[in-house]
Amino acid sequence: MKEEKRKNRARDLVLVAAAAALISVCSFLTVPVGPVPVTMQVFGVFLSLRLLGGRRGALAVAVWIALGAAGAPVFSGFSGGIGRLLGTSGGYLAGFLLSALLYAAVTRLAGDSLPAVLAAMLAGLAVCYAFGTLWFYALSLRADGETALSAVLSVCVWPFLPFDLVKIGLAEAVFRLLPARCRASLR
Repeated sequence: MKEEKRKNRARDLVLVAAAAALISVCSFLTVPVGPVPVTMQVFGVFLSLRLLGGRRGALAVAVWIALGAAGAPVFSGFSGGIGRLLGTSGGYLAGFLLSALLYAAVTRLAGDSLPAVLAAMLAGLAVCYAFGTLWFYALSLRADGETALSAVLSVCVWPFLPFDLVKIGLAEAVFRLLPARCRASLR
């Protein structure tokens, strides 16, 4: 029994590390469009959650953020460091962890059906946007004292929403394209 538990723990660690690496690689795929770049991070986060499930997927997101906070260049633009978490896009990085935790909670309560998963992904994206935008807004207010929330939304949310919805759909499509046996082996 102990040997099986040890093997499962080692397997979980490998899968979490691989998912954190996947999110890192997706972070490197970026197109600068303003203060917050378009990246494939949303795709990497939600694909990791779909592949590993909520608990291990959220752990992968936490590992990715911890690596970045420690200075590993795992965020967009091959960057890392605590300064990145405290900068204008730091709220979105933290928002990814909140998204993952929400996804884990929703799928634990509602199951792994397609409607539940899509609802969890969309709610997670909304939480990420809300936390990241409020963080960006607070930093902008501190910098100039006169930033309008509508201006922040036009810079940080509206240009990215269509891309992020496509990335969620792409994450689900890639998950569905994997053979059922492969998907089951990751759970």
